[in-house]
Amino acid sequence: MNRTRRLAALTFLVVPALGLGPAAAAYASTTTAPGAASRATCHVERESNGKYHLWGVGFSGGQKVTYSGSASGTVSTDKSGRFDIGGLNGSKWVVKTGKTTLTCAKVKH
Repeated sequence: MNRTRRLAALTFLVVPALGLGPAAAAYASTTTAPGAASRATCHVERESNGKYHLWGVGFSGGQKVTYSGSASGTVSTDKSGRFDIGGLNGSKWVVKTGKTTLTCAKVKH
């Protein structure tokens, strides 16, 4: 009887996640296991006011990230390994952290 209840509860948790598809399931987790290859990415998109918005995911939490393009600076990632900067000029950005250099992909809607 307990096993049946546990399976029923597990079904309610798993089935909605499967319905979202692989893209949503992959986006839900941006953490990287210790020792695993980094999956850090960065993106830039034009805001409605003509400025640009730069963000990145998949970094280590609390890590310093240096960005450069039409301006440059350093920002720390949050606990989940994300950073977010708005109000920038220009659409070409490079993000560096440690030995890793990323060219940010431009997102078009």
